Amino acid sequence: MLRDMFKKTYTLIDTKYSNSKSKGQDPEKDKEPIIPEGLWRKCNKCGQPIYVEDVTNNHYVCPKCGGYFRIHAYRRIEMLVDEGTFEEWNQDMEFSNPLNFPGYEKKVQAAKEKTRLNEAIVTGKGRICGQPAVIGVCDARFLMSSMGHIVGEKITEAVERATDERLPVIIFAASGGARMQEGIVSLMQMAKTSAALKRHHEAGQLFISVLTDPTTGGVTASFAMLGDIIIAEPKALIGFAGPRVIEQTIGQKLPEGFQRAEFLLEHGFVDMVAERKDQKEMIGQILAMHRNENRDFSSEWLSNSNFSQQENLFGKAEPKAEKRDKKKKKTQESNTAWDTVLLSRKSDRPTAMDYINGLFDQFIEFHGDRYFKDDGAIMGGIALFHGIPVTVIGQVKGKNTKENIKRNFGMPSPEGYRKALRLMKQAETFGRPVICFVDTPGAFCGLEAEERGQGEAIARNLFEMSSLKVPILSVVIGEGGSGGALAMAVANEVWMMEHSIYSILSPEGFASILWKDSKKAPEAAKVMKITAADLYEMDLIERVIPEGEALNEDSLPQVLAYMEQALKEFFLQVKDLDGNQLAQKRYERFRRM
Repeated sequence: MLRDMFKKTYTLIDTKYSNSKSKGQDPEKDKEPIIPEGLWRKCNKCGQPIYVEDVTNNHYVCPKCGGYFRIHAYRRIEMLVDEGTFEEWNQDMEFSNPLNFPGYEKKVQAAKEKTRLNEAIVTGKGRICGQPAVIGVCDARFLMSSMGHIVGEKITEAVERATDERLPVIIFAASGGARMQEGIVSLMQMAKTSAALKRHHEAGQLFISVLTDPTTGGVTASFAMLGDIIIAEPKALIGFAGPRVIEQTIGQKLPEGFQRAEFLLEHGFVDMVAERKDQKEMIGQILAMHRNENRDFSSEWLSNSNFSQQENLFGKAEPKAEKRDKKKKKTQESNTAWDTVLLSRKSDRPTAMDYINGLFDQFIEFHGDRYFKDDGAIMGGIALFHGIPVTVIGQVKGKNTKENIKRNFGMPSPEGYRKALRLMKQAETFGRPVICFVDTPGAFCGLEAEERGQGEAIARNLFEMSSLKVPILSVVIGEGGSGGALAMAVANEVWMMEHSIYSILSPEGFASILWKDSKKAPEAAKVMKITAADLYEMDLIERVIPEGEALNEDSLPQVLAYMEQALKEFFLQVKDLDGNQLAQKRYERFRRM
């Protein structure tokens, strides 16, 4: 319908343009560009003339500067929802003026006539890439999509119905905040919508919040920032107080990019910044990973797989204890403990990212701790393992100087541990197993880490992980340094790569403290019992992953094939345990140590 309208407009314009040319024009004036009314628009961001059809085909993004235009609610739904599947709810709700504010009725009536909307949000149900969801879309044309009692009621009713029907909720926020003409009644909508979302969360249902330009005020301080997953559009203005208010209050000019989507990503408040053209596919993928039928991680291979009888690329599978004893003996004969330390630190050793990409499908990375920052030393998100949705989290080192600086050499700050815990708690809500890849020389011990509570962040992870009601598996793939490693290894099982280490602190630190000589690190490594073989013999870990002589990108596929089979075995062991049993077994594991 929209395209037909544009086509008629283009035909009329082309006719007028042709007629004007046939009449002849001043040669000097002919040199100036002719911009027929309706066919071209001026970008309000870069000031360049842009062809309307180009903008429409480009998801209402300026093809010249990449600036995002605000789009109408029904247009957004048309771009997002599968054709013919949207069912609108509460299209007409009776208006009232709770404060009898002068002129409010006329203002609302004018907005209705201008937008052809009943209120500033459209809600309903539809399918996105085949996945059912409840959808709400704010429309900034209607009183800047400020949240009055009707907006609050429409959101709350939609969320309540989604909870009853066990459907995910997606809300595209765009708002100037609370509606001033409704005063305290508007303020109460913040609490009402938040309470409805809390019940939705406790019912184990998904809420995706998409922040568009602008998302400010009471909307930011309520439903918009409560998403299990929060997506922002590029360069969207997002904040509680608006930039002008802040500048007037503090008397200072704000820095470039302040309160924009990218600023919030860096500071840990959104999971991702997604371009408009990618949003439907991205949201559809997330919805597919949160289907209710995925909650019990059962699959054909879980019922049919028999790991102990399968061959792997390191030879026929042997009984677990016998195989480990042989592997431990071989390791002891070929490497000293210090050799293992050096191997665990090799710069070409595969990182957590290599294992995530090699073992799982459709990995979607989420960012931020929702408090302060996104820590590059820890990455995490959701993925599929043979169709089973899982949460995967890894401590990540870089493979060159630039990457190491970005990843802080694999040393997480408090916000990294808080991000990891946020993702684990999210996994618990949606019944996903958690798989952690441990590889850190230790938690970052800088001044700012202490200021932001490094000890508390690690302690909180130990506290919360001990009782999570989903399976947790941790794999030490390189260095497992002190509490910084343990904060991601309170698991039902802990595995170690053959040439990895797991220790109370580095051998250099151990030697310095006990013997006042860091040069005795090789001797310290031996007495500390930090190798996979040592820890398996002490019954502190459950499995040693064979590596071969030197683990690198070339030999990694063999290791991944082995780990894939081992993961299947782990899932077979835990698939019939409920949440309380999983937490109890985890408690008993550490209780015997």
